[in-house]
Amino acid sequence: MDKIPSFTIDHNKLLRGIYVSRVDVFNGVTITTFDIRMKEPNREAVLGQEGLHTIEHLAATYLRNNQEWKDKIVYWGPMGCRTGNYLIMAGEYQSRDIVELIKKTFEFVRDFDGEIPGLAPKDCGDWTCHNLAEAKHEAAIYVSEVLENIKEENLIYP
Repeated sequence: MDKIPSFTIDHNKLLRGIYVSRVDVFNGVTITTFDIRMKEPNREAVLGQEGLHTIEHLAATYLRNNQEWKDKIVYWGPMGCRTGNYLIMAGEYQSRDIVELIKKTFEFVRDFDGEIPGLAPKDCGDWTCHNLAEAKHEAAIYVSEVLENIKEENLIYP
């Protein structure tokens, strides 16, 4: 079996950042998959499941309600390795194109106060697995340490 492209990236060199993971065309529609990397793989502790789940709910809600981008958002969800998230968007983009969108998304998470969207048994498959304080903490780190001064090495896979 062929190794899929995302497994060919040297994760031991991968930094936190925003990366184009792949660009695909389905039935004439181009989609871009982004790697929203919040932790350095194999070097930093992974995101806690509860905080990551809360980030998923808040970021997906923000992105799907963003007036400028909501019609381009296909999917937002966590990576199985818990070092970040995937964002899939309709259209072809470069990492630099969405830096401001991702910054605003994580500022929304960082500053969120209130009831987590979708936090009810009828709305979520594991509604007890959330931690708003952890989500806000991780978002604050990502904004201040990565997004506010993002560099080329945080935008292009090694």
